[in-house]
Amino acid sequence: MMIKAADVAELMQIDEKTVLRWIRKEGLDAVEMNGVYHINRVDLLEWATEHGIKVPPSLFVIDEKALDFPTLAEALEAGGIFCGVPGNDKLSVLQNLVANLSLPPQVDPEFLLQVLLAREALGTTAIGDGIAIPHVRNPILVNLPSPAITLSFLKQPVDFGALDGKPVEIVFMLISPTVKIHLHLLSKLAYALRNDSFRSVLTTPCNPALIREAARRVEAELGR
Repeated sequence: MMIKAADVAELMQIDEKTVLRWIRKEGLDAVEMNGVYHINRVDLLEWATEHGIKVPPSLFVIDEKALDFPTLAEALEAGGIFCGVPGNDKLSVLQNLVANLSLPPQVDPEFLLQVLLAREALGTTAIGDGIAIPHVRNPILVNLPSPAITLSFLKQPVDFGALDGKPVEIVFMLISPTVKIHLHLLSKLAYALRNDSFRSVLTTPCNPALIREAARRVEAELGR
C-alpha cells in the first residue's frame, strides 16, 4: 500500500520537507502523481532500516476489517466486462486492459502496466484453455483503494506462452489493495473456472449480463 509523503511526515512527527529531502537527495523511492509523492511502505521500511531511522509500526498497520471482501459478481461489476479488446501481442493487450480501467487519480496507469509486465516476466499468467489471469504480484506496490476483476474478450487470440500452447482469448485481470483480498478473489475465480455453467457462458458470444448472472449463481453455490 502506498502512502503520501505528507502522511509519512505526520506519522513520523517530522517536517514534510525532511521526507522530500529523503526522496530527492537520499534515495528514498517514491512515485510522483499529480504533484504529490507516494511512497511504498515496504520501500520506506527498507530505506529507513538501511539509514538507521526508526519507523513507527503505525505506518504499516492496514485495517483489513474495514476493507470489503467482494463477491465474484461484485468484483466483475467493479472491474467491468469488455468485448473485442484489441491487441496483437501481450504488451499491447495489457496496455489496452489498463486503458479500460477506471483508475483513481493516485494510481499511475504506466506504473500499473510496468508491475503487470514484471509479473509476466516471472512466468506466464496464462492458465490454459485460452484463459489468462494477469495480476499484480504484490498488491502493496499499487495504491488501489478497492478490489476488482476485469474480464476482457480479446478481438484476436494472442500468444501468452501458455503451457498448453493455446493462445489466450479471455483475460481476467485481478487487482486488489491487499494480499488477503487478492487470494480471496483468486480462490473465487478458480472455483468459477471449474464450474461448467460459468465456463459455458465464457464460450458463447460476449454477453456481460449473462456473465454477471452466471457469477451470481457460482457465488450462491459457494454460499451453500
